[in-house]
Amino acid sequence: MCLAIPGKILELLPDLPLALVDVGGVRRKVDLALLADENPRPGDWVLIHVGFALSKISEQDALEQIRTLEMLGEQQAAMDEVRGYGLGEEPGGGNQEAGEGSQKPGRIDPLRH
Repeated sequence: MCLAIPGKILELLPDLPLALVDVGGVRRKVDLALLADENPRPGDWVLIHVGFALSKISEQDALEQIRTLEMLGEQQAAMDEVRGYGLGEEPGGGNQEAGEGSQKPGRIDPLRH
């Protein structure tokens, strides 16, 4: 199944067009090249597929998408996709799955954002 997963842009990276994006507590570099005309900024929500942000969406739409993934039982597949982007992890830290404030693996928590 192909999934488009909502994530929140945390910061734009100096090696544009990349951004650090939080998806359910996992931070990944995501390519924003397809959104160049939409001027993405920190705080924006985007739909992501295989490491590329496909479109900007509202926070309401993002939270609805997260709830839908959970209702369909697809949250684990979504998190597996996020982990497999291959664009690297948060600079200097690995993925942010464990440690203080973490959640169960595979659980997308819309209230973290």
